[in-house]
Amino acid sequence: MVVIIEPIQVMASSGEANLLPTAEQIEAALEGVLDPELGVNIVALGLIYGIEVSPEGIVQLRMTMTTPACPLRTYLARQIAMQLSRIGGITGLRIEWTWDPPWTPEKMRPTARQQLGFPA
Repeated sequence: MVVIIEPIQVMASSGEANLLPTAEQIEAALEGVLDPELGVNIVALGLIYGIEVSPEGIVQLRMTMTTPACPLRTYLARQIAMQLSRIGGITGLRIEWTWDPPWTPEKMRPTARQQLGFPA
């Protein structure tokens, strides 16, 4: 399943709108997107499988959910678009939802595992 959200409304930046963001900058912004049921960000949960930025500024995310039946896809897509709209140089967003490989708690970062009470 692929969700395409284009274009992204970008907030005014300090003259750096022509620079493409790095995957690290995008990942840092995505740490502001919380799973509303778990209260943990989607990066720490291990839901982000890949980040790419095209030369045109379109961000492509490859991500999953904790379960294919999760009803939060649309909500999370909107939250992701809102977070990324704060980064200059992004012109669009494409999210590819995948369940291969399936998400497991082992994909969580240690901070998320600790926050949710999983063994380290």
